[in-house]
Amino acid sequence: MRKETSKRRFVSATLPLAAVLSILIPSSSNAFHLPSSASSLRNYAHPTTTTTSLMSFMADSSDYKADKSDYGEGGDDDAAAEAALPIRGEVEMANVPVTEEVAVPNSRNNVGNRFVALVFDRSLCSKYDLENWEDNGEENPLWEMHKDRVALTEDHVMWARQQNLYNETFNTDSMADIRFSHQLLSSDLQRTIGHAMCIDSPTIDDCREALSRDPIIRSLIGVDDNGQCDVSSVPLYRWRQIRDHTLRMDDGRNGAPTMLLAFDRPEAMSDGLREQVQNGHLEYLIRSERIVAAGPLHVATQEKSDPKSIAVGTLMIFNAEDRDDAIEFVENDPMAAAGVYETMTVHRYNQLDVTGKFVSENLYYPKQNTYQMKEAMEYWGYPVDDDQTTWLNW
Repeated sequence: MRKETSKRRFVSATLPLAAVLSILIPSSSNAFHLPSSASSLRNYAHPTTTTTSLMSFMADSSDYKADKSDYGEGGDDDAAAEAALPIRGEVEMANVPVTEEVAVPNSRNNVGNRFVALVFDRSLCSKYDLENWEDNGEENPLWEMHKDRVALTEDHVMWARQQNLYNETFNTDSMADIRFSHQLLSSDLQRTIGHAMCIDSPTIDDCREALSRDPIIRSLIGVDDNGQCDVSSVPLYRWRQIRDHTLRMDDGRNGAPTMLLAFDRPEAMSDGLREQVQNGHLEYLIRSERIVAAGPLHVATQEKSDPKSIAVGTLMIFNAEDRDDAIEFVENDPMAAAGVYETMTVHRYNQLDVTGKFVSENLYYPKQNTYQMKEAMEYWGYPVDDDQTTWLNW
């Protein structure tokens, strides 16, 4: 690993072309390490695109009563209203039994231990000769790395869905829920450079055991003679996600989803600086009305209450209109302005459908059968229906 010489570094990207599809595999490139100043970043040449793909949508509706009219006084419409004629659909709905909505339950693996694994291909894999490569007509090893990841992405999605789809009678050995797996993109969007995974698991050992079976991780790190994969080199953190509803906006609303990975200066905790600016940091995030998910990254100790599990960084997913907007937003965060962070990286990403619950047609490649994997898992016995795995209906 090369030592960072600058106080901060940024990796940023223009808007990705990917939407929330079943296993859409984008292209992206080796991450640029740019100067930390906003002015230098904005002057850096970068590709542009005119396509904006929103990652999720919401439709609002209103309730109308039979004793209210949308029209003015007088006329047949008012007469109908006075006669209390039912509006369209009211008769049909009158006989529908009332059901009480209940909160989505937690899975058995959601016991307060939420982890984040950061899988960066270049730092984990040594089989690609990146240092000695010369542009003499041979393919850049980074492209080879990207192609290998693309070839394994479908297997990665299958592995994650197998972790998530279990119940009282089937797949009972699964001890880790893959909450999300985001393919991180480089600044020019030509290659994938890794993925960030959020995992709920009862223990850190269960979490690492699940990671050791991720096909992409096994390809990057390799396995021993017994087929076991040592994942101790994969950066793993406890993520104490802030659960307040004001920090859970729709991803893709008023911009494209962007991920910030920021890591503290070693002395940020000991000198109390992080704690001093924490309230200002939270207020800044809430007032922005653009946070999809956020929270501090802590040392991944065996027990959550272990005093050694101190905060060492921040993971934040937020919506940004463009590259400059993303940079300006994170630069103005009180945590960054106060000098808490030593390094900051900003990534666009593609969201993989690891739950299998929201499979949608691939609009970019209509010939792809996006339901094939779901149908196969149902054939094998996995509980794919909503009423079988209610904790995934979020």
